[in-house]
Order: sequence, then structure tokens, then C-alpha cells
Amino acid sequence: MGIKKYIGDRAFYKTAMTVAMPIMLQNLITNLVNMLDNLMVGSIGTEEMSGVAIVNQLLFIFNLAVFGAMGGVGIFTAQFFGKGDNEGIRYSFRYKIIISVCLALVAIGIFCVFDENLISLYLHDVEAGADIAETLGFAKQYMALMLIGLIPFAISQAFSGTMRETGDTFAPMVIGLTAVVTNCVFNYLLIFGKLGFPVLGVRGAAIATVISRFLECILVIAYMLIRKNRFSYMKGLFSSLYIPADTFAAITRKGMPLLLNEVLWSMSMSTLGIAYSLHGITVVAAYNISSTVTNLFNMAFLSLGSSLGIIVGKLLGAGKYEEAVDTDRKLIAFSMFVSVIMGTSLFIVSGYFPGLYNTTDEVKQIATYLIRVCACTGPIVSFANAAYFTLRSGGKTVVTFIFDSGSMWILSVPIAFMGYYVFGLSIFVIFPIVQLLEIVKVILGAILIKKRVWVNNIVE
Repeated sequence: MGIKKYIGDRAFYKTAMTVAMPIMLQNLITNLVNMLDNLMVGSIGTEEMSGVAIVNQLLFIFNLAVFGAMGGVGIFTAQFFGKGDNEGIRYSFRYKIIISVCLALVAIGIFCVFDENLISLYLHDVEAGADIAETLGFAKQYMALMLIGLIPFAISQAFSGTMRETGDTFAPMVIGLTAVVTNCVFNYLLIFGKLGFPVLGVRGAAIATVISRFLECILVIAYMLIRKNRFSYMKGLFSSLYIPADTFAAITRKGMPLLLNEVLWSMSMSTLGIAYSLHGITVVAAYNISSTVTNLFNMAFLSLGSSLGIIVGKLLGAGKYEEAVDTDRKLIAFSMFVSVIMGTSLFIVSGYFPGLYNTTDEVKQIATYLIRVCACTGPIVSFANAAYFTLRSGGKTVVTFIFDSGSMWILSVPIAFMGYYVFGLSIFVIFPIVQLLEIVKVILGAILIKKRVWVNNIVE
């Protein structure tokens, strides 16, 4: 078959893009709005931008914990849907609601008690002109308000994730876009005090986000209740919180490693942020800019990874194993193709985006360099991401735990700190080394996919 086995026909890509495009479009708008938010906060000053960036690094752990929990349970939802088991979907949905609220309450407690200690991990007085105390103050203001939106955010993810896993990716996209546009509008009004609103700076940015979180939660719940004939599993969903013991145990056994993986992976990314912050506030600001810009371009192949999990999971649940293998192979190839295009585009325009920020020339120069490194390593990250979702679709959550978090804590994090403390390397050397470590995941992922360890039906 040669190269043809990696290329689908027109019907294949139409089906794939039907699932991927709404997710991709939502992520595109979300990342565009995040960039606009970033630019608005950054226009106030470097300390404000750095304070917000630090808090977002910490909240990233909570966000990924929620995504991990929803994803772990979502494996069952997708396969129950492929099997046509509405009762099973109800059980997994209830599980999502319970765990999402619990995660939010735990996160609020941790951040309320340890806010200053956690923020201070990123603040290192190693350069002249950096106001550490001022950055800490802005970060605390921002975090105190952001905690209000954690519960509605977690609940909305449970609802929108279930919609996607049961075939409706369009409605979550529209609702998500409404929320991010609302966030952007209120950011403009509240950060700068437009149209009679007070000038609130970073507090305004937090309030805008909280407003959008509540709006998204209300809209997604209302939509599913109104369209309960479309979502037949909604009937009787709230009659109780009952989940059979065997189903609860199965979801916990398969889903909790994924939750733990997302928590540890997000913690490793935040810890990498701490390692990079050792080089000073300038690098914190540059890393924030580069991450925002890179996420905008990477969303295409990252969205394809998410859709891969949904499409392949449904095929596995229906017992169509060979079709699942063939579909997975073609989707991975498609994701790699997209990553090359997006990486090339990102490299070409890498110097333009940092120039939009109201910050120092040094920050802009470092940010441009970091963006170019990410552009070059995009295809590597793309394959690793697709491999992760492939393994996850078949319920291999323990394997994905080792594959994802294990590589970060064993390789990336120690090397980032050793590069600074032991070898005295600059960020210009440490950052590309850490990015290239994704090759280890590529090799491991390729082996596991070829061995077909992920070809499983977990809801038989």
C-alpha cells in the first residue's frame, strides 16, 4: 500500500473535519482572545503581565486536572455512545459532575491557603529594575478573583465534554465562542475603564474571565436541558446520583490514572516555568508571550488529537477494530502534515507577534527566539500528542501516565534545573534542549501504537 495507507479519501477527511473543525475553531477563537487578553494586560506593564502569567501557570494545573478527569471518564462516554448505551452515558455523566465539583473545591482550598507561597516560587530577584513585590501584589489580586470562576468552569466542562463525546461538537463550539468573546469585551471595558466602567487593571481581567465562566456554564446546561430529546441520556440524569458499583470502579480504575497524569503533567509544565523563571522576570514575560503565540498556531494539530480520541474511541466501542487502526494511522499522518504547515508559518511570522506587546526589547527578543524553537519542534509535539490520544482512546491510561508525565518528571524538569544550577546554561540553550526531549515520547509512542496495545473495547 505504501504511502496510500496514510492518506484517506475525501469522505474520510470530511468525517474527520466534521468532528475536528468545531473543536479547532473554538480553540482558534479561544487562543486569539487569550492573545488579545494578554496584549491588554501587557499594555499596562511588565509586572502586571508577569503577575497574571504566574497565576495562569498555577491555574493551568487545575484546568488540566479537570480536563484529565473529564477525558478519563470521556473514554467511557465515547464508547458507551458507540455501543448505543444511554444508561451507561448517564452513569459516566454523573461521575463527571461529581468529580468536577470536588476538584474545584479542593483547588479553591489550596489556592486560598497557599496563594503567596505558590506565586513566590516564580519570583527571583536576579535582575535590575524588576519589582518583585509589585508583581506579587498583582498576582494575588488576580488569583483572589479568579477562584470564583473555578466551579462553573469545571461543571461546564463536564457538560460540553459529554456533548462532544456523543456527537455534538457544534453547540459546545458556539457556546465556548460566546464565552470567550464576552471575556474579551469585558476585558476591554474593565481593564481600561471604557464606556463608564471603572479602570480595574488586572482585577478587571479576572472579573471578565469570571463573568465568561458563569455565562458558559449557564448556556451549556440550558442548551442540553432544552434539547433533551436530542440528548436522550439527559432524561432521568438528575433523578439521582446513582452509579453502579462496578461501573464506578471501572471508571475510577481507568480514569484516575488519566486524572493523575494531567495533574502531574500540568505540574511539570508549571515547574518548568519555575525553572525558566530562575533567569528573571524578563524570561517569565517572554515565556508567557511565546506560549500564548505558540498555542495559537499549535491549536490545529492539538485539536486533531482531541478529535482523534473521539473518532477512534467510538470505533473501538462499536468493535470496529481494524477500521479504528486504519483511521488512527491516517489521522496521525494528517496531524503531522498540518503541524509542518503551521510550524513553517509560525517561524516566518515569529518576530511580528512579540512586537505587539508593550514591553522591553529584551523581552521581545527572547520571546521571538522561544517561538522559533517551538515552531521547529512542532511536528515532534504533534506526533507525541496524537500518540497520547491514541493510547487514551483504548483505555490505556496507566500507559499514558508513564508516557506523558513520566517523561516530563524524569527528563524535562530535572534537565531544566540542572542546566541552570549545574551547568550555568542560558535560557537560549536550556529551552531547545527541553523541547527536543519530546523525541523520547515520539519513539515510545510509535512502538506502542505499532504493537496495538491500545486496540481495546472497555465497555463490553
